[in-house]
Amino acid sequence: MRKITAHQQAPFPDLITRFPSTRYQGSKVKLVDWIWEQIGNLDFNTCLDVFGGTGTVAYRLKQEGKTVTYNDLLRFNYYNGLALIENCRVCLNPEEVGWLLQRHPSLTYPRFVQDTFPDIYFTDEENIWVDQTITNIRQFTDPYKFAIAFFSLCQACIIKRPYNLFHRKNLYIRFAEVERSFGNKTTWDKPFDEWFCIFVEEANRAIFDNGQTNHAMNLDAVDVPGEYDLVYVDTPYISNRGIAVDYLGFYHFLEGLTMYDEWGEHIDYRSKHRRLKLRPNEWTDRNRILGAFDHLFHRYQRSTIVVSYRSDGIPSEAELASLLKRYKQNIRIEHFGQYKYVLSTNSESKEILLIGT
Repeated sequence: MRKITAHQQAPFPDLITRFPSTRYQGSKVKLVDWIWEQIGNLDFNTCLDVFGGTGTVAYRLKQEGKTVTYNDLLRFNYYNGLALIENCRVCLNPEEVGWLLQRHPSLTYPRFVQDTFPDIYFTDEENIWVDQTITNIRQFTDPYKFAIAFFSLCQACIIKRPYNLFHRKNLYIRFAEVERSFGNKTTWDKPFDEWFCIFVEEANRAIFDNGQTNHAMNLDAVDVPGEYDLVYVDTPYISNRGIAVDYLGFYHFLEGLTMYDEWGEHIDYRSKHRRLKLRPNEWTDRNRILGAFDHLFHRYQRSTIVVSYRSDGIPSEAELASLLKRYKQNIRIEHFGQYKYVLSTNSESKEILLIGT
């Protein structure tokens, strides 16, 4: 693992390639270089990625020697931050990976995934593998080793899914004899073991020490303690038609894995795909989101605030800029241009960055 001192600028082309590949809806992995170009000349050291997601932006800031706090309300995302942002030196060795992929007579293996999700997301054999692997992972006491293993499990689950999502019961798509305009049958057919090892290797390569003490948190966005020179905001997106990106709905299976023993208590069994029960969320409610932004900007008004946003979202770009002006004297808006997200049907939407200082 390579160490970067706090005063040394990260060797940009080298390190950016080390961030693990991601298939996560809304990931900024293809925009992170542009984002850094817009904020790299700002005067800041401590920073908070308050809706951290995959950790792409937090990781980029870590590369630049910043003191980074990663936060996300979803616990499976929090483990991304724990493995890749807070962790600076712990890796999984081949012996540990081999142990994770074996069945151990000394352990009792529950059948929750097998019994709850048959013919929904994975095959019967794959469901057995998931139950076995999450049980083995939960034997780890080192939080960073646990986080790396959990991250790798989640990535393996995502890549085996049509659309890389858990939004419907559609295992049949993997086996249908049809002409395909999406997906990769070779990818879907690769065994879980192989994908797990690939993602462990990717995570191990991504771990480095930037000379700072970084943290990962699992809190509501306005409840993160402390003050920061810069706060980066990338909230869930609501289109101008009022349709929200619901990350819990898309990735409920991964969130369920974080509470394996109590998972059944939180499932909505009326849904065919066994999603988690809905949780009230102001960030996916078009009638409450403006108030949510106001609350967030008020909480971090002493920080430079950087907001990633879509030009066709609710609230509008003008409304969001006007709201930010209540708390920040100077507002700068940068446009990336047209950038189409996976599953998005709006080719006119532009990625924008609002910077309040």
